[in-house]
Amino acid sequence: MQEPQSQIGLEIGEAPDVVERQAESLRRPLAALVKRLKQKPPQLAVTCARGSSAHAAVFAKHSIERHLRIPVADAAPSIVTVYQRPLKLKGQLHLTISQSGRSHDLIEQTRAAKKAGALTVGMINDVASPLADVCDIVLPLGAGPELSVAATKTFIATLAAILRLTAAWGGSGDLKKSLARLPKHLQRSSMLDWSASFAVLTEAQSMMTIGRGPTLAIAAEAALKLKETCGLHAEAFSGSEFLHGPVSLVSRGFPILMFMPADQAALALRRLEEDLRRKGAAVFAAAHGTPSQGRLPAVKSGHPETDAICSIQSFYAMLVRLAQLRGGDADRPRHLQKVTRTR
Repeated sequence: MQEPQSQIGLEIGEAPDVVERQAESLRRPLAALVKRLKQKPPQLAVTCARGSSAHAAVFAKHSIERHLRIPVADAAPSIVTVYQRPLKLKGQLHLTISQSGRSHDLIEQTRAAKKAGALTVGMINDVASPLADVCDIVLPLGAGPELSVAATKTFIATLAAILRLTAAWGGSGDLKKSLARLPKHLQRSSMLDWSASFAVLTEAQSMMTIGRGPTLAIAAEAALKLKETCGLHAEAFSGSEFLHGPVSLVSRGFPILMFMPADQAALALRRLEEDLRRKGAAVFAAAHGTPSQGRLPAVKSGHPETDAICSIQSFYAMLVRLAQLRGGDADRPRHLQKVTRTR
């Protein structure tokens, strides 16, 4: 008798359809936003997010800075909620990213930014939420209900929405074409076999994930999900930051999961991969090319940033089985609930 599929597995499988539908649901609000951004171009963008959405904000920083050369900063909501010191954001872009739209600190930070004169934009899955009410423009993620505590399809929907914003704002034709093909590539990504990592990760007590450029956010998201669903202590690092101290933790057999970018950042990360193997680490690298020992397959989607989204989809597909092998339940992470309200 076949075991019933987990809730998180079902939602991972919905991601390609979510991304395909999103193109139409974002068309009008995105056009309205880009019109305003071009009429009054901001000199700075500020992001505000928690959890997986904060990793999406890291992805937004890379994409906006890379394509539009506008600096992106991460807001600390406690400056408003605890210290009562709203930021001077007149004329700037304030981008709040949230699945539920119900975290008090995000709402208060966004309200303060709006009062300060910022253009407040919310990337939100629940468009009937309190956060949506305080934003000038809402970009609906369109992922539909997500019942699993650990976010998967909403995270992928957020990354896709960020790239749609970047492509529309910066006029990137290549990125637009890759986004149009992304749903089918996500389907392929779900089918890739990452079981080569199971023997090591099933027994691991601690590990690291590494990325750079478009894959830094992916590494951060993977580390969070390993903690949430597998009870596995994992920390994420940029390939460059890793060399400023954390590399000293590497010992023989220490597990490291690398998400290789498909752009100019790849060369340095490949060198790091080689160095870590010489040190005896158990390195698993998701990368293009012929699969070999320690290499995990990755989908070529036509653009480095959509490649990164495909890599987290492959990771999610592997994660469900890994949680089972470690004796956990990916649908019911310990001590967690779906909506977290902080201030």
